[in-house]
Amino acid sequence: MIVGVPKEIKNNESRVGMTPAGVFELVKNNHKVYVQSGAGEGSGFFNHDYQQAGATILDTIGQVYAMSDMIVKVKEPIAEEYELIQKGQIVFTYFHFASSERLTKAMIASKSICIAYETVEDEEGSLPLLTPMSEVAGRMAIQQGAKYLEKPAKGRGVLLGGVPGVTPGKVLVLGAGVVGIQAAKMAAGLGAHVTIMDVNMKRLRYVNDVMPPHVVTEFSNEFNIRKHIKTHDLIVGGVLLKGKKAPNLITKDMLKEMRPGTVIVDVAVDQGGCVETTKATTHENPTYIIDDVVHYCVANMPGAVPYTSTVALTNVTLPYVLKLANKGWQSACRADKALEKGLNIVEGEVVYKEIVEAFNWRAPITV
Repeated sequence: MIVGVPKEIKNNESRVGMTPAGVFELVKNNHKVYVQSGAGEGSGFFNHDYQQAGATILDTIGQVYAMSDMIVKVKEPIAEEYELIQKGQIVFTYFHFASSERLTKAMIASKSICIAYETVEDEEGSLPLLTPMSEVAGRMAIQQGAKYLEKPAKGRGVLLGGVPGVTPGKVLVLGAGVVGIQAAKMAAGLGAHVTIMDVNMKRLRYVNDVMPPHVVTEFSNEFNIRKHIKTHDLIVGGVLLKGKKAPNLITKDMLKEMRPGTVIVDVAVDQGGCVETTKATTHENPTYIIDDVVHYCVANMPGAVPYTSTVALTNVTLPYVLKLANKGWQSACRADKALEKGLNIVEGEVVYKEIVEAFNWRAPITV
Protein backbone atom coordinates (compact mmCIF):
# COMPACT_ATOMS: atom_id res chain seq x y z
CA MET A 1 0.00 0.00 0.00
CA ILE A 2 1.05 3.60 -0.55
CA VAL A 3 0.89 5.63 2.66
CA GLY A 4 0.99 9.42 2.65
CA VAL A 5 2.03 11.69 5.50
CA PRO A 6 1.11 15.33 4.75
CA LYS A 7 2.24 18.41 6.62
CA GLU A 8 -0.37 19.59 9.12
CA ILE A 9 -1.79 22.97 8.12
CA LYS A 10 -4.05 23.75 11.07
CA ASN A 11 -3.01 26.90 12.96
CA ASN A 12 0.14 26.29 15.00
CA GLU A 13 -0.04 22.52 14.58
CA SER A 14 3.52 21.24 14.63
CA ARG A 15 2.86 17.54 15.12
CA VAL A 16 3.20 15.07 12.26
CA GLY A 17 1.33 11.85 11.60
CA MET A 18 4.33 9.55 11.74
CA THR A 19 7.89 9.50 13.01
CA PRO A 20 10.80 8.20 10.89
CA ALA A 21 10.70 5.05 13.05
CA GLY A 22 7.11 4.48 11.95
CA VAL A 23 8.06 4.99 8.32
CA PHE A 24 10.89 2.48 8.73
CA GLU A 25 8.44 -0.20 9.92
CA LEU A 26 6.09 0.41 7.00
CA VAL A 27 8.92 0.23 4.45
CA LYS A 28 10.20 -2.93 6.14
CA ASN A 29 6.75 -4.41 5.46
CA ASN A 30 7.10 -3.58 1.74
CA HIS A 31 4.88 -0.49 1.73
CA LYS A 32 5.72 2.78 0.03
CA VAL A 33 5.62 5.96 2.10
CA TYR A 34 5.36 9.51 0.77
CA VAL A 35 6.12 12.33 3.20
CA GLN A 36 5.50 15.97 2.35
CA SER A 37 8.65 18.06 2.49
CA GLY A 38 9.01 19.70 5.89
CA ALA A 39 6.13 17.73 7.43
CA GLY A 40 8.12 16.69 10.48
CA GLU A 41 10.26 19.77 11.08
CA GLY A 42 8.01 21.14 13.82
CA SER A 43 8.47 17.89 15.73
CA GLY A 44 12.21 17.77 15.20
CA PHE A 45 12.19 15.27 12.30
CA PHE A 46 13.70 16.40 9.02
CA ASN A 47 13.49 15.30 5.40
CA HIS A 48 16.78 13.41 5.57
CA ASP A 49 15.52 11.51 8.64
CA TYR A 50 12.53 10.26 6.66
CA GLN A 51 14.65 9.50 3.61
CA GLN A 52 17.04 7.43 5.68
CA ALA A 53 14.00 5.51 6.97
CA GLY A 54 12.98 4.75 3.38
CA ALA A 55 10.38 7.44 2.61
CA THR A 56 10.10 9.44 -0.59
CA ILE A 57 9.80 13.20 -0.07
CA LEU A 58 7.18 15.05 -2.12
CA ASP A 59 7.05 18.81 -2.48
CA THR A 60 3.35 19.56 -2.03
CA ILE A 61 0.38 18.41 -0.01
CA GLY A 62 -1.55 17.90 -3.22
CA GLN A 63 1.00 15.36 -4.44
CA VAL A 64 0.82 13.43 -1.19
CA TYR A 65 -2.97 13.14 -1.32
CA ALA A 66 -3.03 12.37 -5.05
CA MET A 67 -0.47 9.55 -4.86
CA SER A 68 -1.51 7.78 -1.63
CA ASP A 69 -3.95 4.99 -0.84
CA MET A 70 -4.00 5.94 2.84
CA ILE A 71 -3.40 9.27 4.52
CA VAL A 72 -2.02 9.20 8.07
CA LYS A 73 -2.16 12.53 9.87
CA VAL A 74 -2.88 14.10 13.24
CA LYS A 75 -5.71 16.60 13.01
CA GLU A 76 -8.94 16.58 11.04
CA PRO A 77 -8.73 17.87 7.47
CA ILE A 78 -9.50 21.58 7.19
CA ALA A 79 -11.29 23.29 4.31
CA GLU A 80 -8.19 23.53 2.11
CA GLU A 81 -7.85 19.76 2.21
CA TYR A 82 -11.42 18.75 1.47
CA GLU A 83 -10.99 18.72 -2.30
CA LEU A 84 -7.72 16.78 -2.07
CA ILE A 85 -9.29 13.69 -0.51
CA GLN A 86 -10.15 11.02 -3.04
CA LYS A 87 -12.96 8.52 -3.33
CA GLY A 88 -12.02 5.27 -1.60
CA GLN A 89 -8.95 6.79 0.07
CA ILE A 90 -8.38 5.83 3.71
CA VAL A 91 -7.96 8.83 6.00
CA PHE A 92 -6.70 7.82 9.44
CA THR A 93 -6.62 10.72 11.91
CA TYR A 94 -8.44 12.49 14.74
CA PHE A 95 -11.77 13.64 13.31
CA HIS A 96 -14.06 14.57 16.23
CA PHE A 97 -16.96 14.72 13.78
CA ALA A 98 -19.59 15.48 16.44
CA SER A 99 -18.16 18.99 16.85
CA SER A 100 -18.32 19.95 13.15
CA GLU A 101 -21.23 19.38 10.80
CA ARG A 102 -19.32 21.06 7.97
CA LEU A 103 -16.40 18.63 8.26
CA THR A 104 -18.78 15.68 8.48
CA LYS A 105 -20.64 16.65 5.32
CA ALA A 106 -17.37 17.27 3.48
CA MET A 107 -16.08 13.80 4.33
CA ILE A 108 -19.41 12.24 3.33
CA ALA A 109 -19.12 14.01 -0.02
CA SER A 110 -15.54 12.82 -0.50
CA LYS A 111 -16.63 9.14 -0.49
CA SER A 112 -13.46 8.34 1.45
CA ILE A 113 -12.93 5.86 4.29
CA CYS A 114 -12.74 7.90 7.49
CA ILE A 115 -11.24 6.05 10.45
CA ALA A 116 -11.10 8.17 13.59
CA TYR A 117 -8.36 7.67 16.15
CA GLU A 118 -10.66 8.82 18.94
CA THR A 119 -13.28 6.08 18.46
CA VAL A 120 -10.95 3.07 18.16
CA GLU A 121 -12.04 1.17 21.27
CA ASP A 122 -10.63 -1.99 22.81
CA GLU A 123 -12.48 -4.77 24.64
CA GLU A 124 -12.06 -3.01 27.98
CA GLY A 125 -13.78 0.09 26.65
CA SER A 126 -10.64 2.23 26.64
CA LEU A 127 -9.60 4.41 23.72
CA PRO A 128 -5.97 3.46 22.98
CA LEU A 129 -5.36 6.07 20.28
CA LEU A 130 -6.90 8.92 22.25
CA THR A 131 -5.16 8.08 25.52
CA PRO A 132 -1.65 9.48 24.84
CA MET A 133 -2.96 12.83 23.61
CA SER A 134 -5.38 12.97 26.54
CA GLU A 135 -2.42 12.38 28.84
CA VAL A 136 -0.56 15.25 27.25
CA ALA A 137 -3.61 17.55 27.26
CA GLY A 138 -4.46 16.75 30.88
CA ARG A 139 -0.97 17.64 32.04
CA MET A 140 -0.85 20.72 29.85
CA ALA A 141 -4.20 21.92 31.23
CA ILE A 142 -2.53 22.59 34.58
CA GLN A 143 0.61 24.03 32.98
CA GLN A 144 -1.46 26.48 30.94
CA GLY A 145 -4.00 27.12 33.67
CA ALA A 146 -1.25 28.05 36.11
CA LYS A 147 0.17 30.51 33.59
CA TYR A 148 -3.16 32.20 32.88
CA LEU A 149 -3.91 32.55 36.59
CA GLU A 150 -1.11 35.12 36.65
CA LYS A 151 -2.30 38.72 36.87
CA PRO A 152 -0.66 39.92 33.61
CA ALA A 153 -2.78 37.26 31.84
CA LYS A 154 -5.92 38.65 33.58
CA GLY A 155 -6.05 35.77 36.05
CA ARG A 156 -6.67 35.99 39.81
CA GLY A 157 -2.99 36.29 40.59
CA VAL A 158 -2.87 32.96 42.41
CA LEU A 159 0.14 30.64 42.65
CA LEU A 160 -1.35 27.15 42.54
CA GLY A 161 1.10 25.66 45.03
CA GLY A 162 0.95 28.59 47.43
CA VAL A 163 3.89 29.32 49.73
CA PRO A 164 4.42 28.86 53.48
CA GLY A 165 1.80 30.92 55.27
CA VAL A 166 -0.42 31.24 52.18
CA THR A 167 -3.06 28.68 51.22
CA PRO A 168 -2.56 26.95 47.85
CA GLY A 169 -4.77 27.49 44.85
CA LYS A 170 -7.85 25.36 44.27
CA VAL A 171 -8.37 23.30 41.13
CA LEU A 172 -11.70 21.79 40.08
CA VAL A 173 -11.46 18.93 37.57
CA LEU A 174 -14.62 17.84 35.77
CA GLY A 175 -14.25 14.23 34.65
CA ALA A 176 -12.12 11.44 36.12
CA GLY A 177 -11.01 9.95 32.83
CA VAL A 178 -7.51 10.11 31.37
CA VAL A 179 -7.52 13.92 31.07
CA GLY A 180 -8.89 14.39 34.56
CA ILE A 181 -6.49 11.96 36.21
CA GLN A 182 -3.46 13.55 34.55
CA ALA A 183 -4.66 17.06 35.38
CA ALA A 184 -5.26 16.11 39.01
CA LYS A 185 -1.83 14.46 39.20
CA MET A 186 -0.07 17.57 37.88
CA ALA A 187 -2.07 19.97 40.06
CA ALA A 188 -1.44 17.84 43.14
CA GLY A 189 2.26 17.74 42.31
CA LEU A 190 2.33 21.53 42.37
CA GLY A 191 0.72 21.45 45.80
CA ALA A 192 -2.73 22.72 44.79
CA HIS A 193 -5.90 21.59 46.51
CA VAL A 194 -7.78 19.49 43.94
CA THR A 195 -11.43 18.46 43.67
CA ILE A 196 -12.20 15.94 40.95
CA MET A 197 -15.80 15.18 39.96
CA ASP A 198 -17.42 12.42 37.93
CA VAL A 199 -20.70 10.49 37.69
CA ASN A 200 -18.85 7.16 37.67
CA MET A 201 -18.32 5.99 41.24
CA LYS A 202 -15.80 3.35 40.13
CA ARG A 203 -13.59 6.09 38.73
CA LEU A 204 -13.95 8.18 41.87
CA ARG A 205 -13.00 5.19 44.04
CA TYR A 206 -9.94 4.65 41.86
CA VAL A 207 -8.94 8.31 42.19
CA ASN A 208 -9.43 8.13 45.93
CA ASP A 209 -7.14 5.10 46.11
CA VAL A 210 -4.26 6.42 44.01
CA MET A 211 -4.18 10.16 44.71
CA PRO A 212 -2.70 11.96 47.74
CA PRO A 213 -5.02 13.26 50.49
CA HIS A 214 -5.21 16.80 49.07
CA VAL A 215 -7.05 15.41 46.01
CA VAL A 216 -10.67 14.91 47.01
CA THR A 217 -13.50 13.34 45.02
CA GLU A 218 -17.11 14.36 44.73
CA PHE A 219 -20.04 13.10 42.70
CA SER A 220 -20.79 15.33 39.74
CA ASN A 221 -24.15 17.05 39.51
CA GLU A 222 -25.26 20.62 38.84
CA PHE A 223 -25.72 21.44 42.53
CA ASN A 224 -22.18 20.38 43.43
CA ILE A 225 -20.64 22.05 40.38
CA ARG A 226 -22.37 25.35 41.22
CA LYS A 227 -21.07 25.06 44.79
CA HIS A 228 -17.44 24.55 43.79
CA ILE A 229 -17.09 27.06 40.96
CA LYS A 230 -17.56 29.86 43.50
CA THR A 231 -14.36 28.97 45.37
CA HIS A 232 -12.01 27.33 42.85
CA ASP A 233 -9.34 29.24 40.93
CA LEU A 234 -8.82 26.89 37.98
CA ILE A 235 -11.49 24.72 36.37
CA VAL A 236 -10.48 21.95 33.97
CA GLY A 237 -13.09 20.45 31.66
CA GLY A 238 -12.08 16.86 30.95
CA VAL A 239 -15.42 15.26 30.08
CA LEU A 240 -15.60 12.76 27.20
CA LEU A 241 -18.58 10.91 25.76
CA LYS A 242 -17.20 8.57 23.11
CA GLY A 243 -17.86 10.05 19.70
CA LYS A 244 -20.55 12.37 21.04
CA LYS A 245 -20.76 16.09 21.68
CA ALA A 246 -19.65 16.95 25.20
CA PRO A 247 -22.41 18.00 27.64
CA ASN A 248 -22.52 21.59 28.89
CA LEU A 249 -21.76 21.13 32.58
CA ILE A 250 -21.05 24.82 33.07
CA THR A 251 -23.65 27.17 31.58
CA LYS A 252 -23.20 30.84 30.75
CA ASP A 253 -25.14 31.99 33.80
CA MET A 254 -22.70 30.13 36.07
CA LEU A 255 -19.84 32.42 35.05
CA LYS A 256 -21.34 35.20 37.15
CA GLU A 257 -20.98 32.97 40.22
CA MET A 258 -17.21 32.66 39.69
CA ARG A 259 -14.67 35.11 41.08
CA PRO A 260 -13.10 37.54 38.57
CA GLY A 261 -9.93 36.05 37.13
CA THR A 262 -11.03 32.43 37.47
CA VAL A 263 -9.53 30.38 34.64
CA ILE A 264 -11.34 27.69 32.65
CA VAL A 265 -9.31 25.23 30.55
CA ASP A 266 -11.80 23.26 28.45
CA VAL A 267 -9.95 20.22 27.15
CA ALA A 268 -13.27 18.91 25.80
CA VAL A 269 -13.25 21.63 23.13
CA ASP A 270 -12.54 19.05 20.37
CA GLN A 271 -15.96 17.56 21.10
CA GLY A 272 -17.73 20.91 21.39
CA GLY A 273 -16.66 21.71 24.95
CA CYS A 274 -18.25 21.05 28.33
CA VAL A 275 -18.68 24.78 29.01
CA GLU A 276 -21.49 26.59 27.22
CA THR A 277 -19.27 29.59 26.45
CA THR A 278 -16.48 27.51 24.95
CA LYS A 279 -15.33 28.39 21.45
CA ALA A 280 -12.24 26.88 19.87
CA THR A 281 -9.10 29.01 20.08
CA THR A 282 -5.57 28.60 18.75
CA HIS A 283 -2.07 28.65 20.22
CA GLU A 284 -1.67 32.02 18.51
CA ASN A 285 -4.69 33.51 20.34
CA PRO A 286 -5.40 30.99 23.11
CA THR A 287 -7.70 32.87 25.47
CA TYR A 288 -10.71 35.15 25.67
CA ILE A 289 -12.64 36.61 28.59
CA ILE A 290 -16.37 36.43 29.30
CA ASP A 291 -17.79 37.90 32.53
CA ASP A 292 -14.23 38.32 33.85
CA VAL A 293 -13.57 34.58 33.50
CA VAL A 294 -10.53 33.61 31.41
CA HIS A 295 -11.28 30.85 28.88
CA TYR A 296 -8.43 28.75 27.44
CA CYS A 297 -9.95 26.54 24.73
CA VAL A 298 -7.15 25.56 22.34
CA ALA A 299 -8.40 22.71 20.17
CA ASN A 300 -4.98 21.13 19.63
CA MET A 301 -3.27 21.58 22.97
CA PRO A 302 -0.72 18.75 22.45
CA GLY A 303 0.45 20.57 19.31
CA ALA A 304 2.41 22.91 21.61
CA VAL A 305 4.71 20.04 22.60
CA PRO A 306 5.02 18.34 19.21
CA TYR A 307 8.05 16.15 19.79
CA THR A 308 6.53 14.47 22.84
CA SER A 309 3.10 14.27 21.22
CA THR A 310 4.27 12.89 17.86
CA VAL A 311 6.35 10.13 19.39
CA ALA A 312 3.57 9.21 21.84
CA LEU A 313 1.00 9.14 19.04
CA THR A 314 3.07 7.03 16.65
CA ASN A 315 3.73 4.55 19.45
CA VAL A 316 0.02 3.68 19.55
CA THR A 317 -1.14 4.31 15.97
CA LEU A 318 1.59 2.38 14.15
CA PRO A 319 0.24 -1.13 14.90
CA TYR A 320 -3.12 -0.11 13.42
CA VAL A 321 -1.50 1.60 10.43
CA LEU A 322 0.40 -1.60 9.72
CA LYS A 323 -2.80 -3.67 9.92
CA LEU A 324 -4.57 -1.34 7.50
CA ALA A 325 -1.61 -1.34 5.11
CA ASN A 326 -1.01 -5.09 5.28
CA LYS A 327 -4.63 -6.24 4.98
CA GLY A 328 -6.61 -3.36 3.52
CA TRP A 329 -9.25 -1.57 5.58
CA GLN A 330 -12.03 -4.13 5.14
CA SER A 331 -10.03 -7.20 6.18
CA ALA A 332 -8.22 -5.28 8.91
CA CYS A 333 -11.48 -4.07 10.45
CA ARG A 334 -13.07 -7.50 10.25
CA ALA A 335 -10.09 -9.00 12.05
CA ASP A 336 -9.76 -6.26 14.68
CA LYS A 337 -12.96 -5.17 16.44
CA ALA A 338 -11.18 -2.25 18.11
CA LEU A 339 -10.17 -0.87 14.73
CA GLU A 340 -13.65 -1.53 13.33
CA LYS A 341 -15.08 0.86 15.91
CA GLY A 342 -12.86 3.53 14.39
CA LEU A 343 -14.90 3.47 11.20
CA ASN A 344 -16.97 6.68 11.13
CA ILE A 345 -17.77 7.33 7.48
CA VAL A 346 -17.45 4.75 4.70
CA GLU A 347 -17.76 5.79 1.06
CA GLY A 348 -20.36 8.46 1.74
CA GLU A 349 -22.28 6.74 4.53
CA VAL A 350 -22.10 7.58 8.22
CA VAL A 351 -21.63 4.30 10.11
CA TYR A 352 -21.01 5.66 13.61
CA LYS A 353 -24.39 6.33 15.23
CA GLU A 354 -23.14 8.96 17.68
CA ILE A 355 -22.41 11.28 14.74
CA VAL A 356 -25.97 10.94 13.49
CA GLU A 357 -27.26 11.63 17.00
CA ALA A 358 -25.04 14.69 17.39
CA PHE A 359 -26.72 16.44 14.47
CA ASN A 360 -30.18 14.89 14.92
CA TRP A 361 -29.94 13.32 11.49
CA ARG A 362 -31.72 10.22 10.34
CA ALA A 363 -29.51 7.25 9.48
CA PRO A 364 -28.10 6.31 7.08
CA ILE A 365 -26.74 9.68 5.98
CA THR A 366 -25.33 10.29 2.52
CA VAL A 367 -24.93 13.39 0.39
